[in-house]
Amino acid sequence: KIRKFGTEFYYCHNVCRGGAIQFFGTKHHHDKWLRDTENYLIKGCFAMTELGHGSNVRGIETITTYDSNTGEFVINTPCESAQKYWIGGAANHATHTIVFSQLNINGTNQGVHALIAQIRDADGNVCPNIRIADCGHKIGLNGVDNGRIWFDNVRVPRENLLNSVADVSPDGKYLSAIKDPDQRFAAFLAPLTAGRVNIAVNAVYQSKVGLAIAIRYALTRRAFSLKPKEPEVLLLDYPSHQRRLLPLLAKTYAMSFGANYLKMLYVKRTSQSNKIIHVVSSSFKATFTWSNMQILQECREACGGQGLKTENRVGHLKAEHDVQSTFEGDNNILMQQVSKALFAEYMAAQKPNKAFKGLGLEHMNKPCPVIPSQLTTTTLRYSQFQMDALCLRERDLLNRFVAEVSQCQAKGESKEHAFIMSYQLAEDLGKAFSDRTILQTFVEAEATLAAGSLKVVLGMLRSLYALNCLEDGAYLRYGYLSVENAATVRREITKICSELRPHALALVSSFGIPDAFLSPIAFNWIDANSWSSAQH
Repeated sequence: KIRKFGTEFYYCHNVCRGGAIQFFGTKHHHDKWLRDTENYLIKGCFAMTELGHGSNVRGIETITTYDSNTGEFVINTPCESAQKYWIGGAANHATHTIVFSQLNINGTNQGVHALIAQIRDADGNVCPNIRIADCGHKIGLNGVDNGRIWFDNVRVPRENLLNSVADVSPDGKYLSAIKDPDQRFAAFLAPLTAGRVNIAVNAVYQSKVGLAIAIRYALTRRAFSLKPKEPEVLLLDYPSHQRRLLPLLAKTYAMSFGANYLKMLYVKRTSQSNKIIHVVSSSFKATFTWSNMQILQECREACGGQGLKTENRVGHLKAEHDVQSTFEGDNNILMQQVSKALFAEYMAAQKPNKAFKGLGLEHMNKPCPVIPSQLTTTTLRYSQFQMDALCLRERDLLNRFVAEVSQCQAKGESKEHAFIMSYQLAEDLGKAFSDRTILQTFVEAEATLAAGSLKVVLGMLRSLYALNCLEDGAYLRYGYLSVENAATVRREITKICSELRPHALALVSSFGIPDAFLSPIAFNWIDANSWSSAQH
């Protein structure tokens, strides 16, 4: 569950496990288990990660074998690195778990599969042949009791195998309509996309909370006078403070449009759209969570000493959500997956009578955009120029990435090794894809508005987001912008920040965040720190 504006992203482990049964299981699992998970008679957890394996799910070491004499699966932790680790809800509360393991049938490893296993009885006592320990205190999110689990030849009924992709017959035959192990593994993990969608969307909500607090504080906190006997200046009236916060505000608006697009992709998903959902959710999960950390840190610093107080929430939010960069897929690895997917699209488009179609790459079929030698305000604020500039970067980086990987392969290296060696281009390409996709969702949302003041302000936000993307080092590194044009972009960003300053309060108020989810410094922070309040 996600509380839209809440303090925490409370990834409800009962619902997570219920979701796992819904997606990985079939009707008899749904009938037997789902009602009890919803009524909290069963408190579940999701045991995929191990001490020795996180992102590499395919390499997990927990082993499950099948005993055809008893019709049971036997789950075992063969070594310390195979202990289940970071399992939310396991340390104190969960009664059952979805355990992921290597399924070994008649001496053949059929790959990773999931089963339901009971780990505690109704009174909270740990079940026989199960060992559980706490993961210990964390830098944040300590409201979740992350635990470790060891299985010592734990037996579970054959029916507890979640069999939407594959099954085992009573006499021990492995059954699956998907014969290719790679395709079977991909189908098996497809439901996990929901986690990345939730995390990406939640990161945007937390960025909104942080910015609402920091900007409201900057609209009431003063520091220094420009002339003797004059009032001190509001923080947000300093161009430097505007430059710190307002581009991040524009970025958050852009991510919000991107998040809406991702949610609709997921809600309307079909078997044909699985690929685009995987790529976009991987890209947005990485981009939004990284951005959230950047935004919350800048907001924390922009609030000065008050940003350190837990009650003012910004620093606390940062500690609570730091984990988002590495759970449900390490961000760097997710971005590499994005680049690999773009590589595959490129290679497919090289076949006769084939063109780029999907993932927003249709721009690759058109002539390459050209950035003018001299940029003006009019050009910089033109949405088509902005889209062209982001498409140019994505296009060139994809060409470079394919060329570098192909050169490595020509020297006899495997494709996987070539990808690894091209990691820098892969990172730049993943970011370029994400930025271009986000801007596209912004432009499309803006196009739905009739002319008027709202569209003007959104246009300024869109321009600020796009020009902020142009400040990415790739534009100078690969020669897309001259040094002079890069300086022009920088000056234009400062100018737009000044124009957005009068709208700052309205822009954060439009997030619709209830007052209770903000903090004292977002309101009357002097009263909140008065002597009378200290007595309470």
